Amino acid sequence: MRTWTGSFIILLLLPIFVILVFATSSEIQKVQGFHEVLDENLQIKEVHLPQTSYIKAGNGQVISEIHQPVNRVYLSSDNISAFLKDLFITAEDRHFYDHAGFDIAAIGRALAINIQSDDIEQGASTITQQLARNVFLNHEQSYNRKLSEILYAYELERKFSKKEILELYINAIYFQNGAYGIEAASRLYFQKRTEELSKSQLAFLAAIPNNPSFYDPVKHFGRTKKRQERLIDQLKEEKLLSKENAETIKSESISLQMKQRIDLYPDYVTYVEAELRELISKKEGYHKKLSFADDQKKAELNAQLDERIASLMGQGIIIETALNPALQEKAKSSLEKRLPYKDVEGAAAVIDNASHEIAAIAGGKNYKKYDFNRAFQAYRQPGSAIKPLLVYAPYIERTNASLQDQVDAGTFCKDGYCPQNYGGARYGMVSLERAFIHSYNTTAVRLLDSIGIEIGFKDLSQFGFKMVTKKDHVLSAAVGGFSYGMTPLELTSAYSVFANEGYYRPARTIRKVTNLEGELLYSWDDPFVQIWSSKTTNKLRQLMAKTVQSGTARKASLPNGYAGGKTGTTNGYKDYWFIGLTGQYTAGVWVGKDNPGTLASIQSQAPQLLIWQDIMSE
Repeated sequence: MRTWTGSFIILLLLPIFVILVFATSSEIQKVQGFHEVLDENLQIKEVHLPQTSYIKAGNGQVISEIHQPVNRVYLSSDNISAFLKDLFITAEDRHFYDHAGFDIAAIGRALAINIQSDDIEQGASTITQQLARNVFLNHEQSYNRKLSEILYAYELERKFSKKEILELYINAIYFQNGAYGIEAASRLYFQKRTEELSKSQLAFLAAIPNNPSFYDPVKHFGRTKKRQERLIDQLKEEKLLSKENAETIKSESISLQMKQRIDLYPDYVTYVEAELRELISKKEGYHKKLSFADDQKKAELNAQLDERIASLMGQGIIIETALNPALQEKAKSSLEKRLPYKDVEGAAAVIDNASHEIAAIAGGKNYKKYDFNRAFQAYRQPGSAIKPLLVYAPYIERTNASLQDQVDAGTFCKDGYCPQNYGGARYGMVSLERAFIHSYNTTAVRLLDSIGIEIGFKDLSQFGFKMVTKKDHVLSAAVGGFSYGMTPLELTSAYSVFANEGYYRPARTIRKVTNLEGELLYSWDDPFVQIWSSKTTNKLRQLMAKTVQSGTARKASLPNGYAGGKTGTTNGYKDYWFIGLTGQYTAGVWVGKDNPGTLASIQSQAPQLLIWQDIMSE
């Protein structure tokens, strides 16, 4: 009874609506008033359909497809074949070019059937109504929704041409299995662009949207094929296909070639997405606002930033990165090979010296997307790997010391702090070079004390270590004693200063962000900062080369070209580090346990050095 009443009301309302829309010239003012009401309540200026976004490697290869919220590749009307347009118009709305968004005759027929069955069996939706439902409404079966659909459809017809409406419709409709629009469907089911499909394949895809779950070609291929043949027969009946052509199209064999979503290099992509957030935050002013906000305001700003990023992703963007797939594979495979121990993890980062771009990131063994990424999320004590940055470069910069200058490696105590050398060994006066390549702790602490703790940290602060605080400004920092420490990526990025004559710029994965038409949206413009002179960094390069040749990093040696770096081991053998550089790359490797524990049993194997060597060898 309720359905009959609703149908009766619609029968009464529709003529009134039609009269309002198509009023005579004497009622023009009333029609304009009606249009003004529509414009005020249904503000349709532009229709933006969410599209797929992409992340690309340095060689242009797509490494990640981001469907937020849907998988859609927009296709312009000029790239949609007349055959496909005929298919949809014939199947869904034969009076498409004649109506104003709704078909009165079809609605009347549908109402009669619905009243007879006391249910909503037929909707009589035009292509424009279906577009309105897909873009502005939902798929609820109710008369209230149907009335809203008609109003939206009428407004769409006022604002857009038939060509534009059909284009939007073919891009908006759902083709099951996550594909929206004909181009995404073509790539999903056949791994081809729409323009490459045969008429038989086009008709097969056109069969799906009428009832996507019922005509799911993966689960119900036979149903889809039968509907495809019905669509071809309809074109034949409308004299849009000859009998011979129709039979030829129907007889063509259809074979699905399902495409898997591209989602490669999860370690790297996870960081790219985190860096994108940082890039947008800085470019759009969120970063500055967050730095002055209280906790409640920070939560609000972060929510706004999340919405902004989701909106951009939905518009369809291309994130071009510096990923070197070969180096990425090397880093990943080496972690698996060199760390066969169940509870021992590792991370690595590789930076191109010339471009200051991150070429590879390994976040852990068997890393899965959005897992804890140790390369940029694990803050660990750096051990002696901090010495070149906090001690030796600041000391040489201010004293112009020679590598053969004698320094004291003897016992040191100050304010109750008495550092020990490895194994408790004691030394006297040694050269600066020897103290560095054998990593004497007493010398490092004494050098930092001689120039002043704040001087060392003044230089260190320019590298932007996020978790280094005022509490860390103590002598024990000279040998890696920090409250939180730093990440492998942070430490590797800082070491790139030694490959660039004392100039530093943060290493980035993202080269630029564009829309799908290639227009630039965002890019980094970090300035170069000179932290030390080239004379100082050249001396550090010599010290690091000696460390690889005859010091604590001998297992990292390479057969050709320059190789230099610094090892680091924390108290209790909980962390093993090696950060080093060649002529082309700076790479950092960390080995440890997620819950810090001793690694003494594998110390002699020096896996951090072997991983670095694997990555950097040709």
